[in-house]
Amino acid sequence: MNIAKMMKQAQKMQSDMAKMQEELAEKEVDISVGGGKVQVKGNGAGEVLEIKIDPAVVDPDDVELLEDLVLSGVKQAIEQGKAMSAEEMGKLTQGLGLPPGMGF
Repeated sequence: MNIAKMMKQAQKMQSDMAKMQEELAEKEVDISVGGGKVQVKGNGAGEVLEIKIDPAVVDPDDVELLEDLVLSGVKQAIEQGKAMSAEEMGKLTQGLGLPPGMGF
């Protein structure tokens, strides 16, 4: 086992991961819920970037509907961002021969 070679590979992987995280922050996911009444934009870093609400869904007598739509949209945006991140990070660690559960 060549420790120097392993250290070099680890440094390259760390550099590649940092680059990938920067790229993921630039990739966006768009979620639409409630028939397009609420739209949420997120990114691969798991951040919510923007929420747009159609004024037609703003009903003072039914605030719960709007709350549910916003919550659903945010959850879906975060989930899709995380899934995109996991897929991209998995590509980086694919050839490393890590034991099950040790991948990113």
